[in-house]
Amino acid sequence: MQLGLIGLGKMGGNMRDRITAAGHEVVGYDTNPDVSDVKDLAELVKRLDAPRVVWSMVPAGKITDSVIDELGGLLDKGDLIVDGGNSKFTDDARHEKELAEKGIEFAECGVSGGVWGKENGYALMAGGSDANIERLMPIFDALRPEGPRDESFCHAGDVGAGHYVKMVHNGIEYGMMQAYAEGFELLEAKEIVKDVPAAFKAWTRGTVVRSWLQELTAAALEKDADLGGIEGFVNDSGEGRWTVQEAVEYGVPMPVISASLYQRFFSRQGTSSPAMKAVAAMRNEFGGHAVTKKGEKGVVTDH
Repeated sequence: MQLGLIGLGKMGGNMRDRITAAGHEVVGYDTNPDVSDVKDLAELVKRLDAPRVVWSMVPAGKITDSVIDELGGLLDKGDLIVDGGNSKFTDDARHEKELAEKGIEFAECGVSGGVWGKENGYALMAGGSDANIERLMPIFDALRPEGPRDESFCHAGDVGAGHYVKMVHNGIEYGMMQAYAEGFELLEAKEIVKDVPAAFKAWTRGTVVRSWLQELTAAALEKDADLGGIEGFVNDSGEGRWTVQEAVEYGVPMPVISASLYQRFFSRQGTSSPAMKAVAAMRNEFGGHAVTKKGEKGVVTDH
């Protein structure tokens, strides 16, 4: 299968490698000419055979809007655009409607796997029509881990459903990370515990709290036992906020995820707790998110 892929950063670049390793042809575009196959989106579209499939893997919001708007003026009836970034689910219906007026198909997919996805595969949460999801299955199968499809892929529903599921996934992630981080801080505070990294590593097998996040925490602590080299400054990429907003809208009690989101806000007000150092370290381990080094001033990023 042939695919146009826009955005070849930490995840997009690894996704290209995984898709091509499965035998598909990828024509990639990025603003960084060192990794791009084409000079612009117009050339990307020309390189693809109709009916085309183009996957956007760029930051949510204005950048995604810009890419989809430009593609809408370049593609033809029957072509398909996939938004694989962390877009807000409410944006998907608007994109679908605008593209439908031109006869262009639209689907979306939440992608989880971070910088490890090239090796381990990605979990995929897709939204769109049955026909469009079926059309994309060769790419989905190339991206997901080996094993039963339903353990790493779901067709969550119509357009918007995939990003909604990914939003809730990330909200849960916030809560899990906060729990591990608070446990780290308590262990650090108790003088009788002489080897905190060993404690986290010992939880890797046989315990009910073992998980990939726990393993990544143990890996971070092996590199820096007390996380003294970083500040407890933690950004949020938006999904946690949207999850809490949806909880308020539907009256769903969500104390753990809400508290974990507010802890990230607190971390950006000049305090640097051990717990938030651990959250920052985890984000760096799984997603390659930048950490604020000791003595540096953190900068809040857009969501």
